[in-house]
Amino acid sequence: MRAHYVSIAECDQVQGTAVVIDVLRAFSTAAWAFHLGVERIVLTADLDDALRIKASIPHALAMKDSRPMQGFELSNSPVELQVANALAGATIVQRTTHGTVGAWAARAAEQLYCASFLVASSTAEAIRRSGASNVYFVVTGEDGAAEEDRACAEYIAVLIEDPAASAAPYLARAQASPTAALLANRIADGAPGVHALDIETCLRTDVFDFVMRAALEPFGDTGLLTLRAYNRRNG
Repeated sequence: MRAHYVSIAECDQVQGTAVVIDVLRAFSTAAWAFHLGVERIVLTADLDDALRIKASIPHALAMKDSRPMQGFELSNSPVELQVANALAGATIVQRTTHGTVGAWAARAAEQLYCASFLVASSTAEAIRRSGASNVYFVVTGEDGAAEEDRACAEYIAVLIEDPAASAAPYLARAQASPTAALLANRIADGAPGVHALDIETCLRTDVFDFVMRAALEPFGDTGLLTLRAYNRRNG
């Protein structure tokens, strides 16, 4: 398997299988959402689109990162999500600064996965079973330079070849990343939409035994880029 590491701006290179990485926090929060019973997550690249789509889906909930905004019930926090109500069977429309924008940019991939450390092994196993010879990892943060996302991408790439590979060095890189430091500062400042345990919650491996795969589903002229959770063996 040959791994390619690209930024959001380079997603026009993506072919075949792509894995969009956002560790802190979009696809860690998404993994928790599926664990809590959410049926599907619609990924959007624009805040206005998120609210428009939410309004068209009965009982849908909207999620964003950073500061709260009218119309968005959920914050992009995997810990805060765990105390949210009415998630079983729900549709979430998620828009974040990097993760969902990266997924939308890579939507032309034949197989599109979204991942974080929480689902690293299951994602690697699904790709290994698919027999993909080239895998494009979209490092969404910092114009492709986010250390936590690159570390997770490299870890999944290693796991595809060696399922027993240690996560420790990759988690250490993520823990020491500028993004983790920035999030820690936001936590210390009491910023809304973040929780004191968000970093710790995101930097755990193999918490969930499913994969998150996105595909365009019919809706209007462009379709909805919809993320769903699948068993690791049929993802």
